[in-house]
Amino acid sequence: MIEAGQPAPDFTLSASNGQTVSLNDYRGKNVVLYFYPKDMTPGCTTEACDFRDYHPKFAELNTVVLGVSPDDVASHDKFAAKHELPFPLLADTDHKVAESYGVWVLKKMYGREYMGIQRSTFVIDKEGKVAKVWPNVKVAGHVQEVLAYIEENLS
Repeated sequence: MIEAGQPAPDFTLSASNGQTVSLNDYRGKNVVLYFYPKDMTPGCTTEACDFRDYHPKFAELNTVVLGVSPDDVASHDKFAAKHELPFPLLADTDHKVAESYGVWVLKKMYGREYMGIQRSTFVIDKEGKVAKVWPNVKVAGHVQEVLAYIEENLS
């Protein structure tokens, strides 16, 4: 997994609302890059809606939020529309970006093993370096923790 202090791997991905997003587009701003397993699932919906609800506070701190999952753009468009998400959801369908950040991992559920996203969040500073990493995120209270970190360290 990428660690704090390392340069954030750049990427270009298709996003909801027909956008194409590159990490380098956001130089000069802080970026919250959060990886989540799947659109429309309970934990992922809660996390996305928490980021939505705090979006104005992130914007005040010159910070953009980008969500990444292996779902395709059509799925992202439905998810974003249903929950009125004001930030782009990026389609990492081949999981190359997840791999470059070290969050595409072997998971186990009900005795079955499979590859998938480890819910993780990266804060990337204005110069493109990883400032903070939250691996294996628990959704409850997470967005507030990310916001507090940015307020205290990057504003």
